[in-house]
Amino acid sequence: MSLPEDWTAWKDGADLDAYDARWAAMAAAGKDPHGEVALVQALLAEEGVTAPRVLDGGCGTGRVAVELDRRGIEAVGVDPDDDMITAARAKAPGLRWERHGLHELDLAERFDLVVLAGNVIPYAGADAAGVVAGCARHLREGGLLLAGFSLRPGWPSADDHDAWCAAAGLAPVARWSTWDRDPWDDGDYVVALHRLDDPARG
Repeated sequence: MSLPEDWTAWKDGADLDAYDARWAAMAAAGKDPHGEVALVQALLAEEGVTAPRVLDGGCGTGRVAVELDRRGIEAVGVDPDDDMITAARAKAPGLRWERHGLHELDLAERFDLVVLAGNVIPYAGADAAGVVAGCARHLREGGLLLAGFSLRPGWPSADDHDAWCAAAGLAPVARWSTWDRDPWDDGDYVVALHRLDDPARG
């Protein structure tokens, strides 16, 4: 499986142990390293979903899926990178981890919400539209796609993401500047929420 150039460049310079230690340091300093999980949890509660199931797309070393599980939310982690999935499985062997690209993912089940934390959308490169479509295929009718990513020159824009979502049958719900739902300020980070209204599309 060939991984996108931007992702490969980041990965080549990354120390996965240091990457995970960053979140632990935030927690030790009294900061919440799980803003994505808090938002997922709040959205599911607002939707009135009982026994929710979440797909953590581009799960990396598993931080989000592990915290979702800790909070009683069933989560499945998916990532195309061998090292990331190996690290996630070592961290939480009791959880389900799938090594797949989201654009080619074909699981039998559907989820209440798919979360793409970090920079899954820009790191998908030329497969970004396919990644969004793959996420849509794995949502139940009315399910939510929640994606947060940096906005940089040469990377997808928030409008690009909206267009890919529309092509996959996902309708826009909200756009924020942080995982705390701060109002969209046209800045350098976006958290976008979309809903699957027509599961026959995409």
